Amino acid sequence: MEAGIKNVKEIMVSEANSAKTMGSGTLDVFATPAMIALMEGCSFESVADQLEEGAGTVGISLDVKHVAATPLGMKVRCESELIKVDGRILTFEVKAYDEKGLIGEGTHERCIIYNEKFQNKANAKLEK
Repeated sequence: MEAGIKNVKEIMVSEANSAKTMGSGTLDVFATPAMIALMEGCSFESVADQLEEGAGTVGISLDVKHVAATPLGMKVRCESELIKVDGRILTFEVKAYDEKGLIGEGTHERCIIYNEKFQNKANAKLEK
């Protein structure tokens, strides 16, 4: 896998992804956790078809700023670009825009994992 892979993902701002509903605030605006989920989704989807069978990616780091509020009923678009590949660590530049301009930007790192092994390790925490 090489740097340069890009993706775009869009969603509508609704009550379901508002700060009030998601518990990250009290207002009817696009929630920061929703923006982060959009950025992660945009990033992981961009490389999913580049991975070998049984592999996936998990988020390991996120450094973003939410710089502008977006009201309910407006469309939000995320753009991701894979900017660095260091072994299993993938670094993405992420930006989010509403219909009026930039609302968030930063970097996001994901690690390539093997789904079954990763899930089994997580599930082992339940065993005592």
